[in-house]
Amino acid sequence: MTTSFRKGDKVAWDSHGGEAVGEVVRKITSDTEAGGRTVRASKDEPQYLVRSEKSGGEAVHKPEALRRRS
Repeated sequence: MTTSFRKGDKVAWDSHGGEAVGEVVRKITSDTEAGGRTVRASKDEPQYLVRSEKSGGEAVHKPEALRRRS
């Protein structure tokens, strides 16, 4: 089972410079443009738009790439 996240959840993910920390901006459940690229997503295979705490930049990640933070 894949972990599900909600808007505002604090998360971490692996980045080029180590671990990045931020929060979920929104859950993406259909094909769209987000985080500077075309995102392929569906209700069965969602992706998440996240905002980095450090840079303020946004990126899109699959749920298995995210870890919940407290």
